[in-house]
Amino acid sequence: MHINDKSGVQSYTANPSRYESMIYRRSGKSGVLLPAMSIGLWHNFGFVDALQNGRDILRTAFDLGITHFDLANNYGPPYGSAEETFGTIFKKDFKPYRDELFIASKAGYDMWPGPYGNFGSRKYLIASIDQSLKRMGLDYVDIFYHHRPDPDTPLEETMGALADIVRQGKALYVGISNYKPKETALAASILKQLNVPFILHQARYSMFDRWVEDGLLHTLNENGVGCIAFSPLAQGLLTDKYLNGIPEGSRAAKNLTYLDTQTVSTNLNKIRKLNEIAQKRGQKLSQMAIAWILRQTQVASVLVGASSSKQLKENIKTLDNLNFTEEELERINTIIS
Repeated sequence: MHINDKSGVQSYTANPSRYESMIYRRSGKSGVLLPAMSIGLWHNFGFVDALQNGRDILRTAFDLGITHFDLANNYGPPYGSAEETFGTIFKKDFKPYRDELFIASKAGYDMWPGPYGNFGSRKYLIASIDQSLKRMGLDYVDIFYHHRPDPDTPLEETMGALADIVRQGKALYVGISNYKPKETALAASILKQLNVPFILHQARYSMFDRWVEDGLLHTLNENGVGCIAFSPLAQGLLTDKYLNGIPEGSRAAKNLTYLDTQTVSTNLNKIRKLNEIAQKRGQKLSQMAIAWILRQTQVASVLVGASSSKQLKENIKTLDNLNFTEEELERINTIIS
């Protein structure tokens, strides 16, 4: 039954068959199963974005069996606004389903002024989780990450803060993000001694950014930790958006720090060749790019962003064809090497 709430939007009842078609994969050696595709709230959930569009995206995600929502303290813009937006949507739509959701937040990047609003000190991390829980209206998050290594704070202090956050009941599991293999192994060792469940490493990974293959995936496998990949489409490069040049209003046209016209021009030939393989597979380039990451057994999930429910539904079709022939993998490797 749907009843209009005060905003005029129908109240939400989740799709009863939401778990029937999603694939769930174990995160390392933990008890946690994650959807093969998870939804990231890095973009499209700030105060500058339309609340109703964000609400539609999250409803669609859960209806498709996506149980994992990924946030961070500084997602927006402005900082903190994605968590506040999520808190508003959670209260309206997802409170009855809290135990079916796996919610993440992180801290490690610039968040507030002064010496205590950045990196990996105990003071910053404890304050961050308290702020995040308040913004989202939650008693706990399912996983809390240190968002990036801190070159100056002892790793024992940072990992000790994560351990205490778990012991205080503010998070069930911990993770790290953007750590190199050696740092990851050290973090795993400290957390194991502290008897804290370290289950995920969130890493940038795509056909055009394969650094995780140079030791990190092996390190995670040795330590029983799963990998969750972000930026699987290389900020839109691995989509059909740029096949015929750079459209006006696109990220590349704005020459943003993470995607510019030069990057598109340099990779255009590769993008077109990869698109030919995807078409022969009956997929969009974006779908093949996500499937290519999921071929790695250490990858528990791939984080996707979505600007609309329609785009999210297109991405989910990735799961219809996850298998590659040896010939396809060789051809892809030749193109991207």
